[in-house]
Order: sequence, then structure tokens, then C-alpha cells
Amino acid sequence: MAHSLISLLLLSFLLLFASFPQSQSNQFCDAGIGNHESTCGISPSSSSSKLLIKGGTVVNAHQQEIADVYVEDGVIVAVKPTIKVGDDVTLLDATGKYVMPGGIDPHTHLAMEFMGTETIDDFFSGQAAALAGGTTMHIDFVIPVNGSLVAGFEAYERKAKKSCMDYGFHMAITKWDESVSREMEIMVKEKGINSFKFFMAYKGSLMINDELLLQGLKRCKSLGALAMVHAENGDAVFEGQKRMIELGITGPEGHALSRPAVLEGEATARAIRLARFVNTPLYIVHVMSIDAMEEISKARKSGQKVIGEPVVSGLVLDDSGLWDPDFITAAKYVMSPPIRESGHDKALQAALSTGVLQLVGTDHCVFNSTQKALGIDDFRKIPNGVNGIEERMHLVWDTMVESGQISVTDYVRITSTECARIFNLYPRKGAILTGSDADIIIFNPNSSFEISASSHHSRTDTNVFDGRKGKGKVEVTIVGGRVVWQDDELKVVPGSGKYIEMPPFSYLFNGIDKSDAKYLSSLRAPVRRFNSAS
Repeated sequence: MAHSLISLLLLSFLLLFASFPQSQSNQFCDAGIGNHESTCGISPSSSSSKLLIKGGTVVNAHQQEIADVYVEDGVIVAVKPTIKVGDDVTLLDATGKYVMPGGIDPHTHLAMEFMGTETIDDFFSGQAAALAGGTTMHIDFVIPVNGSLVAGFEAYERKAKKSCMDYGFHMAITKWDESVSREMEIMVKEKGINSFKFFMAYKGSLMINDELLLQGLKRCKSLGALAMVHAENGDAVFEGQKRMIELGITGPEGHALSRPAVLEGEATARAIRLARFVNTPLYIVHVMSIDAMEEISKARKSGQKVIGEPVVSGLVLDDSGLWDPDFITAAKYVMSPPIRESGHDKALQAALSTGVLQLVGTDHCVFNSTQKALGIDDFRKIPNGVNGIEERMHLVWDTMVESGQISVTDYVRITSTECARIFNLYPRKGAILTGSDADIIIFNPNSSFEISASSHHSRTDTNVFDGRKGKGKVEVTIVGGRVVWQDDELKVVPGSGKYIEMPPFSYLFNGIDKSDAKYLSSLRAPVRRFNSAS
């Protein structure tokens, strides 16, 4: 009797255990990544904690040298020639190849709710795609929940539990009151956020007016946080959209026609002048046009602290795809500001090579064909966004280095180091130096790449760079001392990524107090006046 009772209890326990939902990790392993089966068999603890990269050319933004790189427990311990190690160390031969800091993408939108839907790449699939392309950290944009920054941050914390690489957060500001001002301080002092984004476009949803922008700029300055802007004149774009619809232009080409470069240039100039008025640094996201680039150039020549971020789609594409007769093909190119007509791309490349623009992002914000088809009868309803998180490192190399426009050290600067400096992460990130995080890529300049929607790791079914081929390939990606990409095989674990806090007052704030003091001393005011009647 007792034996039967024990057997019954054991059977009940097994049935109960089997009924539990599978772990999040296994769910993602089974789901796969993009068009591949995910390899989730290794965990952060099961890979070697010691790694030696031998014989490569180590490239930093300031120099390159042939050296070995020794890693222990996720940190670079030594960078020097001919390092001797024991048998318990994993060896990687980088002879004839470049050893570089992993890429840092300053501009992504994973699991973002936007235009009635949500981006198809979440914090696992998007990051997995990034790792396959040599990017080892990204900074995503938190969108407030009903205007609340704290609620928005908590929502993104939950979304990012799936992460498989390091990430940070910017915070968007979509309204203004005293609670928002207080929450900005909480974000900076308690949550590790040192940048806030203001949308000058998307009227009726994310757009803010000049009064709010001024208040936001002042608050950013007081907190040592970097103000960022999406620079398009949202009111004029709204009028442009109405004009296109009245003309019967409802397809994807109407998107580009409704928001011409002059509106990007106007908003860029306005934001720059307001930042000058407040005397605080400014970061212009996704610079897509000559008009915007020239405004940044003028400001920087005058000594103003303005950062310009082109994105890879604006550097290598033109707007011809928006006129494709197939809606799905044309719609995949819809983003804001729009990809411009031929000529803007070459001008942005030149500005990047001469230092007018400082770093390259992606604005990775992807929707599949079904989602894009929400706007099949009205371009205003096409979810805005393109891919790039996996393709950026390869395309920047092929477009900028192979063409002779920039050096290998410049490549490291614009894809990794400058981002780390701007957001106060250097030299923990963005460098191959003793004490830096072991986020490293091995890059073969003699190999080649080909981009295809059928083989990429994003979950979207289209790719704006589909069919592009070029020189240079990321052969190995290392995150926190773990090899996660090698031999075209991706080994990633959901939940293995870390949130990286970013402290305020980056180098961009150096000298701000002195220039404020100089301004005050130049006023020759208030003037003491005497009442002539007395």
C-alpha cells in the first residue's frame, strides 16, 4: 500500500513538472534567430575564462601594433608581443588579421512600440544579429509610458531580460512638467542614463515644441546629460504629407517627397541655435542630408559642441528604392528622415572622413513585410524603420576603408571608440587596452561578405542592403571574453547580456562652466541708473 502511494505521488510530481512552461532560454533556443537555428548549447560559465589572441594587428583609435591580447574573466589583462601562457588557455590565431574593439551602435530601437505595431527584433534577436556583424554593445532608446520616464525605464528593463550582449539606454522626452524634470534626475543619478532624446518630428505622438526643447536643454545641462534631437520640422512635414495625399501620391515615394532635406536642415539649424543659447552640447541623430550636415559643420567651425551621427543606410543608399513598382520592396526603405537622393550619400561619407561627422549608428528599427503593409494605401501608415545592426561594421569598412577615405584607426574611432567617449564609457569600452572589457573582434581584410535577407540573423524578412557584396569580414566576435561568433556560427545565450550604466558629464562638458563665466562677464549688465528726478 505504501509502495503504491509513493509511486502515485512520484507520478503526480513528474506530471506537474512536465506541465511547467519551458524556460525562457529554451524557448529562444527552440525559436532560433532570424533564418538560422540558434546555437544555445554553451553558457557564459562553460566557456574558457582565459583567452589568448595571437599575432594579430591590434588596432585602437590612436594607434595600431602587432601584439598578442590576453584575456582573463572577461577583461583584457595584457596587450604586448609574444605572450606566454599555460595549457588552460584558449588560443585564437589572428595572424594577418586585425584585432579591434567590438563595435558600439549608438542608435537602435529593439522591441519598440511604434505606429500601431512593435519592431520585429527584440533584445535577443537584434543583439544576436549585432554579434554576428561584430557589434558588441548598443544603446537603445527608452520610450516613456504615458510620459513617465520611470515607468518607461521599468518596461525596457523587462524587455532587456532576453539580452545576450551589453547594452545601455538613452531616454526620450515626450512631454514636460515638474515630474519629468524630477525623473530626469533619477535617470541620471540612479539609473545610469546620461542622454535624453527630443523628437522635433512625429506630430501628434512623439513631437515636442521649442518651449519644451528649451526646458529640456536646460535640464540636460544642469545634469551633465547629453541632449539628442531627431531634427525634422514636424509641422512642415505634416503639411507636406497632406500635400502629397491631395496630389494622389499615396505610395512609399510620398514619404520622401513629404519631408524634403530642407526640413531636416531647418530643424537641425534651429536645434543647434537653441543649444548655443543654452550653452550645452548637442547630438544630432541620423544625419541624412547635406542640408543638416552643413549646419553641423558651421556650428563646429564656430567652436560649438555639436555631434553629428550619420547612419549606415544614409551613407550607402539613395532613395531610388522608394520608387520601386513593388510595394513591399519600396516600403522596406521607409525611414525618417528619409534616405535621400543620390549625392547626399557621398557628401555624408566625405563629412565622416574629414571629421565633420563623428560616428556611425544604424537606427536599427525593423518591421516585416506584413507590418509595412499597414500603409499599403497611405504612406503615412507605413511603420518607419530599416535594418543595419548586423551590417554596419562590414558596410562601413567596405565603403570607407576599402575606398581609401579613412584609415583603419579611423574605422575603430567611428564604429566604437568615439561612441564610448561621447557616452562616457571609454576606456572600459571602445579600446583594446589593459583593463578594458574583452569585447573584441577579429577582422579579416582579405575575406569578403555578402548580405542577404535569406541568411541574415534579424527576424525581419527583408533587408535594405540585400545583395550587397564587399571586402572585409568579421570572423570572430568576443563578448566579455566569450567567443560568440566563429566559423559563421553564432553561440549566444538569452539573459547573458549586462546593462551598462553611463555616468554624466562626458568630455563634451569640459569647459562649459568657463564659457558660462565668460558670457556673464561680457554682459556689462545690469547697469546702475540714477533717477534723474531725485
